[in-house]
Amino acid sequence: MADAPAAERTRTNAGPGRLLIAVYLLFAIAATSRAGLQIATKFDEAPVAYLLSALAAVIYIVAAVGLARAGAAGRRIALTCCTVELVGVVGVGAFSLARPDLFPDETVWSGFGSGYGYIPLVLPVLGLLWLWRTRRAPS
Repeated sequence: MADAPAAERTRTNAGPGRLLIAVYLLFAIAATSRAGLQIATKFDEAPVAYLLSALAAVIYIVAAVGLARAGAAGRRIALTCCTVELVGVVGVGAFSLARPDLFPDETVWSGFGSGYGYIPLVLPVLGLLWLWRTRRAPS
């Protein structure tokens, strides 16, 4: 990427960023579908877990939009979402191991995303690394 124009190097929606956006969109669909079904059919069994899945779905959607926008505002949105997502998956993952009674079904972030191949744990790290990689060089 050394010979790519500076504007191209700082765009979050170019190159590998497109794959990252696609994965975020895939997880947005998966998390929204699962949380919607769980909330609609058995909310009373584990409301905390299912609402956390719905929160994860919203974060995935907003992160995808932030990465796709590629401007300064989009970058701030994506940075915030990836940070909240990382804190969420680590916090919920630890909490779900400490209090498994509150997580009778797998959710996106329970068990550190084990039900999704730990991708929910890796995805925000990749997002943060991509945001760091595409940051503007100091003038």
